[in-house]
Amino acid sequence: MTEKTAFVRDEVQALKDQGLYNTIRTIDGPQGAHLTVNGQKVLNFCSNNYLGLANDPRLIEAAIAALNRYGVGPGAVRTIAGTMTIHTELEEALARFKGVEATISFQSGFAANLAVIPALVGAGDVIISDELNHASIVDGVRLSKAARKIYPHNDVGVLRERLAEAREEGANQILVITDGVFSMDGDLAPLDRIVDAADDFDAMVMVDDAHGEGVVGRGGRGIVDHFGLHGRVDVEVGTMSKAFGAVGGYVAGSEELIEWLRQRGRPFLFSSAITPSDVAACVASVEILDSSTELVDRLWSNSAAFKAMMSDAGFDIGVSETPITPVMLGDEHLAREFSRKLLEEQSVFAQAIAFPTVARGKARIRVMISAAHSAEDLEMGAASFVAAGRELGVVT
Repeated sequence: MTEKTAFVRDEVQALKDQGLYNTIRTIDGPQGAHLTVNGQKVLNFCSNNYLGLANDPRLIEAAIAALNRYGVGPGAVRTIAGTMTIHTELEEALARFKGVEATISFQSGFAANLAVIPALVGAGDVIISDELNHASIVDGVRLSKAARKIYPHNDVGVLRERLAEAREEGANQILVITDGVFSMDGDLAPLDRIVDAADDFDAMVMVDDAHGEGVVGRGGRGIVDHFGLHGRVDVEVGTMSKAFGAVGGYVAGSEELIEWLRQRGRPFLFSSAITPSDVAACVASVEILDSSTELVDRLWSNSAAFKAMMSDAGFDIGVSETPITPVMLGDEHLAREFSRKLLEEQSVFAQAIAFPTVARGKARIRVMISAAHSAEDLEMGAASFVAAGRELGVVT
């Protein structure tokens, strides 16, 4: 470490002192209901692998076939020589699945947000964003030159006030942005009322449905489908890295929107295309969801069972409406210690979530339920939480 960068040592120590230091675990082997973490076999309550597809043989077979056909890397950005037939195949499959005119794929959901927001709004425009929107939305907003307004979480009344202010101030374009499923609390955006408010002020609506794709809606078609808002939401952002079990992101919408993003979406223009094997796995996962609701149905059944066990045990699981199950603890040090006990004493991998991912004093253990979990997994997991909770005085 050089003298000029020595200050980071104190910053890292401050994180440890405040209970905010992230201990990064190393996984050996594929994602699934069980993992090997730092050499220890554990029950996995951490992954966003909602449907258990990350290690599905059908995705693996598709990825291997694509490796044999296309090779390892794309070799270029999409606009020069990196667009392969497998990329367009994915985008067409996603458009059919989502019921939209077109889609465009990106390297991640994060990249998708960084692409679409600055491409849609700039100087003279206004963005109105939910206070709990994901960091990728926050960063996408910062990259644009638009003015920004924040409304309290899911408060459509204040959203309407912000919309009126923006119109009174002479905004050219107004873009309302919300998560579909909020990843830390597991609650849904009231998207129907948000769209009604935006329509009243001639504003565009963008929803980041990273945790809704493959989870909510008919067979996992997302929050727009859940509320029956097809054709009324201007921009849908999704990820292939969670329920779809692979990697990548996408934007869904009108032909005109997608064509504009091909021309001006900076991650599309200036960062290499996704590898063909990853894209092929994405195609396979879309086909699986398009053909059956079995995995989505199992996910919701598992979620209901686990939440009932945790509530009966006396845990505060917040306001979740989805398989995301936050175990609310409040204190950052308590959350870190709870997570450590689960891993080291109960062989349950469930990470603590603390500031800056959530507000100070809102620390929690976030449990991610999967269709891959068995009834025995869920019972063992709940019993482990009870054991650690009693030891730490969280439950009696």
